[in-house]
Amino acid sequence: MYANLIIIVVAVVCFIAIFAMFVPLGLWISSLAANVQVSIFNLIGMRLRRVIPSKIVIPLIKATKAGMGLTVNQLEAHYLAGGNVDNVVNALIAAHRADIGLHFEKAAAIDLAGRDVLEAVKMSVNPRVIETPNVSAVAKDGIELLVKARVTVRANLERLVGGAGEATILARVGEGIVTTVGSSTSHKIVLENPDAISKTVLNKGLDAGTAFEILSIDIADVDVGRNIGAHLQTLQAEADKNIAQAKAEERRAMAVAKEQEMRAAVVESEAEVPKAMAYALREGKLGIMDYYDMQNVIADTSMRSSISKAGTKPQTLTTDNKEKQNQ
Repeated sequence: MYANLIIIVVAVVCFIAIFAMFVPLGLWISSLAANVQVSIFNLIGMRLRRVIPSKIVIPLIKATKAGMGLTVNQLEAHYLAGGNVDNVVNALIAAHRADIGLHFEKAAAIDLAGRDVLEAVKMSVNPRVIETPNVSAVAKDGIELLVKARVTVRANLERLVGGAGEATILARVGEGIVTTVGSSTSHKIVLENPDAISKTVLNKGLDAGTAFEILSIDIADVDVGRNIGAHLQTLQAEADKNIAQAKAEERRAMAVAKEQEMRAAVVESEAEVPKAMAYALREGKLGIMDYYDMQNVIADTSMRSSISKAGTKPQTLTTDNKEKQNQ
């Protein structure tokens, strides 16, 4: 009899242990106290599907208390898809309190897209200011301006999935600043009225296709930079000078080559003279005495040239020479 009693006690203890392992009694009691319809079989099913019950029950309690009307299946499906159930529920509660039309499917899609849906809701309520880096723009007079702007944006929940991010906003604002400053005839006009930049850029609809709505663009700072026009003119003048020097060098090289060609032609012509003389001797058009007379003339001319080129060196009289002359 005692053996049977011990077996029954052990069986009851094992059953309670297994039941406690599969059924989180604390969460079940909390759900009952919050009037949330979560059955024991739902909790056991979560265990079998490897879903952490607390990740579902606690957000469900918050949603029920906030009057959201969510179900266990919705939250569990989002959890199994890899979503952050608690963050989605918090975002839905915040949107409901701020009177922002956000339903569960949209919030779940935003969360699964990798965006922080709670941060997006907060950004819809409290717009954020994005400060651009210094944007370099050049007016028509060639003066560079460094413009820094502050862009106030608000999250657009309807375009949050598939919409471009902050980098696109900054790039478009920078492009608008460059275009506006570049169309100004003088940098002084921009300095006198910097609001014209923000008005022109804001009217371009730069938030199209992005996850944000641009509320305002304010010019924070405008600094005068370099004289780009003068610098470009200097570079152009230097380039023109280099081109002119290259062309002059080309002409000089061509002249040298032409001179060498002419010298070669002279040498070639001189080489033909002996041949012509030999031909004249053979044909009898030039006598031997005529040839000797011509050679004598050439020798005499060469001698006269040598004498004319050779100058006499001046003699320096030393002291001994002076004494000999005096004697």
